Parts: sequence; structure tokens; C-alpha cells
Amino acid sequence: MAERSTAAVDVADNSGDEPLTAQADQSTADGVAKNRERDTDSDEAQGSGGAERPGKTSAPELHSGHKLARRYRLEDCVTRLDGFSSWRAVDEKLRRAVGVHVLPADHTRARSVLAAARSSALLGDPRFVQVLDAVEENDLVYVVHEWLPDATELTTLLASGPLEPHDAYQMVSQIASAMAAAHREGLAHLRLNPNAVLRTSTGQWRIRGLAVNAALRGVSSDTPQRTDTEAIGALLYAALTQRWPYENDAYGLSGLPKAVGLIAPDQVRAGIHRGLSELAMRALVNDGATASRHESACATPEDLVKAIGEMPRIRPPEPAFTAPPEYQRTTYQQGSYGRPSVHPGATQTVRTPPPPLQSRTGKALKWAVSALLIAALGLGSWQLADALMDQNNSDDTNQTQTTDGDDNNSAAPKPVQQLKITGSQEYVASGSAQAPEDVGNTYDGDSSTFWRTKNYTEGPPLAPYKPGVGIVYDLGSAQDVSAASIGLRYSGDHTTAKLYATDSLSPSTGISGMKEIGTADASGTSLTVKASKAVKTQYVLLWITAVPYAPTDGYSGAGYRQAITDVKFTG
Repeated sequence: MAERSTAAVDVADNSGDEPLTAQADQSTADGVAKNRERDTDSDEAQGSGGAERPGKTSAPELHSGHKLARRYRLEDCVTRLDGFSSWRAVDEKLRRAVGVHVLPADHTRARSVLAAARSSALLGDPRFVQVLDAVEENDLVYVVHEWLPDATELTTLLASGPLEPHDAYQMVSQIASAMAAAHREGLAHLRLNPNAVLRTSTGQWRIRGLAVNAALRGVSSDTPQRTDTEAIGALLYAALTQRWPYENDAYGLSGLPKAVGLIAPDQVRAGIHRGLSELAMRALVNDGATASRHESACATPEDLVKAIGEMPRIRPPEPAFTAPPEYQRTTYQQGSYGRPSVHPGATQTVRTPPPPLQSRTGKALKWAVSALLIAALGLGSWQLADALMDQNNSDDTNQTQTTDGDDNNSAAPKPVQQLKITGSQEYVASGSAQAPEDVGNTYDGDSSTFWRTKNYTEGPPLAPYKPGVGIVYDLGSAQDVSAASIGLRYSGDHTTAKLYATDSLSPSTGISGMKEIGTADASGTSLTVKASKAVKTQYVLLWITAVPYAPTDGYSGAGYRQAITDVKFTG
């Protein structure tokens, strides 16, 4: 535990996009780091134009207003440390905010930063903050990435308290599945901390600095999957408890009491979800933690994804019901104008008004109204009886006609029945998968979760990049499938979806060997595919062949893409 605590101090510094003031405080506390920073980056840090060291190319002085590639105008410096600086900048060509990391071309880590940035850009996963450019120019290396003005760091979210169970569940689910996808492509983060995790205004979680933040700091690991898995466990621990799971304070969070060791989150704070508490311990078990139910440790992000899939899904909290205000009966109160005021302590006499006078005219009027009512009732009863007799005669005629005609006309139409989905799997006809870990989001009853395609530069048809993308659904047993309704995240021209009957979750034939049920196009945020005739099958492929153009949002960059949710089949 002592060894891990020392490591925690080493990684507790801020990431490449964090405030300059925090870096200054850390440098003041660590004189060695301060000297190293001054030696390796004197021109950028001090702006003094100091003497050039032998063998080192002098990089131009950077300041607010400096322009890179005659396109990226630097605005605010957010980090200056260890020979590199990070800036908020403006892409004047596309008129949008971007982030930029800058370091001298002869910096010892310049080559590794370029390689990490280009590898991260090739991943193209919208769950990560995207690298937009990686260039070596004019004795500088700079990496340009997305800037998300509507996103909030986990550090900021935890400043006001721990996350609700549903939010913590969504965070660990999305972060774990994203990192599992990155490791499948051979990419690791190695600096996954609360400053690197962002929540957008739409509720999606995104990760910044994949591979790049570690390259900027010269961080490496012999066990990258274990390193990232423990980091995810620490994020979940912090989200549940508002405490950092080590003895040292970090990221604005208090560490655990010294000499206590790593205790489960539900022992730190009352009311914590038991399943999430155990999941955090399973991710941190490599560091000496012990899962309370003795489950196996999660050593990779893929293990975490599997463990999360085995947990009961945590639903969002029900909206609070506000009862309408109780009806208040208004009591008529006579005014007191013209009445003598009542003095305090005096007894007030209650006067009962006399009954109304029973005049001869009033009595005559009552008898006349009564007579009219009796006459109206008699006339109405006679008309009602006559109508009922006519209806009986008509019914007899209809019954005779129905008996003489076709009996099938009297049969009631079969009611529409929603079919239960018991399983699903992404179908990949060619190339790589889209987001196989998210297929369950399409029928989990939560409209805020979804499965998405990757971004494509041309469209709406996915060809020639792909013949299509889709998901195979298991209905549990053979069912008559007549239609499907699908919720779409992006509107526009246009989304095309087809339904096919297939033989299993992993079809033995290609699209040409499947039976088509129906096809439909949509330009809005919902799509319904209807069959001309119901097809009986246990497995249904939802196959998307065209997607609309979607602009940059808080989740991904501009391009042709689609995301689906709330998939329902009827029979």
C-alpha cells in the first residue's frame, strides 16, 4: 500500500488541459520540477529570449494571439510545464474553439507525442475527445484537439458532492466500454483521472487525452490494461464517496485516513449502492483491495465491461411527483359595511335571517314549473321507448343479414402485441465493428442511452465504406414479426433501415441469404419499418444502409452518422 501511495502522488498532477495556477502551485512545492521546467522551456515559460543551448533549436516565443499554420490563433494558456504548453485556441478556418498542445520539435518527447496523437486520431471513437491535427512545423510540434465548451470535468462535478447511483453507473459503463475499445486497438490512456473525464450537456461521458497526455508527460507502463482498469476503479470510488482511494489528497478530493488501508466505498459513506461499491473494489483489487463477495478481480477494461453487464441495470430515479394543491372551498362571508364594529372582548350577537315570504305568486310559479317537468318527462319516455323499438327491429334485420352472409366479417382484428427482446449482438458484414458493447442500450427502456455508428465523411449511403451496419435481436422464440419502431438521435436526409429474418445471433449467411421483412426511410428522429406480411422468426436483423449528416455536437464531430435507441418489435 505504501508503494501505491507514492505512485498516487506521482500521478496526482494535472493533465495537459488543466489550469495554469495549479501547475504553478505544484512547481513551487517541488523545486526540482521547477528547475527542470525552467531549464527545458525557458523561452516559452519566461518569455526572456534566453541564450540558446548547444544542440537545441530555438522555438519561437508563444503568446496570446500567436497563430499556428496561419489558422489556429492561441487565446489562453491553460498549462505550461516540463517543456510543453497547452492552449485554448480558435480555428479561424472553421470558426470554432479548439485545444492545442505545443512543444519544441527537438523536445525529447516530440516524436512520441506525434505518434500518440496520430494513433489516437485513427481510432475515431466519439467517446474520446478527438485529435483534429498533429503537425511538425517551424521548429514546433503541435497537436490540435476538440474543445468542448459545454462539457464539465468530473473534478468539478465532485466538488459539490458524490454522484447519484445512476450517474455513477452511466459513467463507469461508458468509460469502461470506451477504454475496452481503445485497448482492442492497442491504445492506452495511462493518465485517466477526474480531470480527463468530462460529462457533456447531453449526459454523455467523454475521455480526453487518450495516449497523448501520457506521451506529453513521458508516462509508460508495462501493464497498460491493469493501469487503466485501476484508474477506472479509482474514478468510480471517487464518484461514489467524494474521496480519493489513496492516502494522499488529489484532484480536489480528500484521501483516505492514513494507516486504514483501502476500504470499500460503502464503508466510507452510508447509502452507497452495494453493487457499485463491489465493482470499484474489483477494479482496485490489484492494489490490495478485497471484494466483499470474493469475486475475481477485474484486470482489464474488458473484464469491467463484463462485470457491469452481469449487474442488474440501475434505473434513473423516478421524477418527483408534486401533488396538486388541495382544493380550498371558498366560504362566503358577508361584508361588514354599515355594521357596527365589534370591540375586543365584546360578545357578538348572531342574527338568523328570517325565512323567505311564501307569497301566492311564488306558490303558483312552483306548481307551473312542476307541471311542465312532468309533461317533459312523459314525452321523453315515450320517444325513448319508440327509439328502442326501432333499434330492436333494426338489430333483428342485421342479425338476419349477418347469418346469411360471411361469418368472417364478424371476427375481431388480432390485437398488436409488443415482442420481448431477450438478447442482441452487433452484426459486422465487413470491416470493424461500430459499438458492440452498446447494443443493449437500444432496448433498455432508457431513451438517453443508445448504440451509435462511426462517423463517415460521405453519405447518406454508407457504401462504399460499408454495405451497412446493424444489430441482430433475439426474440426468445419464433414470433410473427410485423413491424419495428426505432428511435433516432440525429435527423436529416436521410436514414434507411431494413428488417431481415435470420437464423441466429451470428448469421450463417450474408444479407443475400436472409429473408427481407420490410424497409423504410426517415428524415426525423423516429422510424417505423412495416412488413407487407408478418414473417415468423426468432432472430431479426435491423440493418441500416444510409445515415444523415450531423453537425458537431457535444458528443462527436461533424459527419454522416446515426445512433438508435428504443427499438421495439410488434407482431
